[in-house]
Amino acid sequence: MAHQILIRAKVAAGSTTVEALVQHPMDSGFIKDKSGKLIPPHYIEVIEFTHNGRIVLTGFWGPAVSKNPFIKFSFKGGKSGDAIGVSWVDNHGETASATARIA
Repeated sequence: MAHQILIRAKVAAGSTTVEALVQHPMDSGFIKDKSGKLIPPHYIEVIEFTHNGRIVLTGFWGPAVSKNPFIKFSFKGGKSGDAIGVSWVDNHGETASATARIA
């Protein structure tokens, strides 16, 4: 399955705000399909954001996070043109990553 991460970052007043939309089914394992069978669990376990290669946020997620999650956070520092990276690993061992530049 192809996973997409849309990421945007802006700096203002010495703080960088990062927004990311992560395409992922985030199936909890408690929902049934149309035929009545349980959909197996498939969710992101760890998501990590970096600024110029330095970790600024690590999130430990589970099946309670919604499909295609959106995350927004801020950190002190950063300047226009710096690199912001995001990567995740799910409970199936699948991974995805993306990078963007701070505006």
